[in-house]
This record gives sequence, structure tokens and C-alpha cells, in this order.
Amino acid sequence: MILIQCEQGSPEWLAARVGVITASKFREAIETTQKGLQTAKSSLYGAQVAIERISGQPCDEGFNSWQMKRGQEMEPLARMEYEAQTGNFASESGIVLTDDRLFGYSTDGLVGDDGLIEIKSLVSAIGVLEMWRDQDLSEYMHQIQGGLWITGRKWCDFVMYAPQLESVNKQLFCRRVERDEAFIDVMTQKLLAFAETVNENEQILRKKAA
Repeated sequence: MILIQCEQGSPEWLAARVGVITASKFREAIETTQKGLQTAKSSLYGAQVAIERISGQPCDEGFNSWQMKRGQEMEPLARMEYEAQTGNFASESGIVLTDDRLFGYSTDGLVGDDGLIEIKSLVSAIGVLEMWRDQDLSEYMHQIQGGLWITGRKWCDFVMYAPQLESVNKQLFCRRVERDEAFIDVMTQKLLAFAETVNENEQILRKKAA
């Protein structure tokens, strides 16, 4: 495990992610069609990572979206609210890479010796409603379990921060997710297959024209 201390969104953080298959994209990377083929999103991401390895520059067209910027702005407030409500201290840590630098996870905070926090500041009103109503974390499970895999930690507190609901004491949704070895085993096998696809893409792009 390689820990790079840097602020999320900083030039150092962007550079550390280049050519790395990141946990926020794990679900997208390994998803397939009903026929077992790569989806369009998976194919696109595989091409982006390959090009990043060659260029040394980020190749994510949606990377600087206003939603992401808003999330970065809200994250310190969400962390403080989490600490106030739980009594846990969450230290910022930047990005964590596997030893081979194939995979990475940008953690929103390390908690004690065993925990993580994953913070989401949802901009969609229906997204906020559905989280409180359904409490369904399946959309984020690959990122959460991916973070636990890469960091070696045992649990992750998933946090949704919605300060507009403070008047009804629902500004912070928090649910603990335990490490799931069976989920991780299946996911990592699929991720290694995706990494091979990225390698093949890179070889195609580096191959000299006849």
C-alpha cells in the first residue's frame, strides 16, 4: 500500500491518479452487458486509463464537473458534522495506491486504526430523498469495498451530507458498511481482467504503424 498525502483536487492528487484504475470507477470498470460484454462506459474508461499512461495527463472528460467541485467544497463541513454526531475523528489522507500502482482509492477520511469514511454531497433532491427512504448503498458498494480492499481497513462509514435538512435533523445520513471478503474476491478478479484490457489498449496505442 502506498499512501500519498495530498488534498483532493490538487495538482499532486490529479497527478497521482493518472493511469490508475480508481475505486470511484470500479463499478463502471467491471460492469458488463447481459451477454457478458464490456459496456460502453467500461470500454470508454479502459481507453481513458490507457491514454493517461501514455500521455501522463488526466483523460476524464467529466472530471471538473460543478457537482464534483461542490462536493469538494462541502466535504470539510460534512466531516465536521460526522465528527460532532459520532465522536469519531476522521483524518484526511489523500490517495492510497496498491503496491503495483494499478489501483487507487481517494479516501475522505481515516477513522482510528480500522475505519474509513466515504462522503457524498448529493445535488439531486430525489437522490437525497431516496437515500433516506430506501437506504440503498448498492450504487456505491464497489467504491466502498474497493476502499476497504486497498487500505486493508475493516469498516467504512458511508456519509451523505444534506445541510438543507438541518431543520428536521436529517442533515447527515450515516451507515456503517463492514468489509465483505466474498464481495472483494469477486470484484478484484473482475478488476484484474479489466486491468488486462487496459494493458491491451495501451499496447495497441503504443504499437508503431507498419
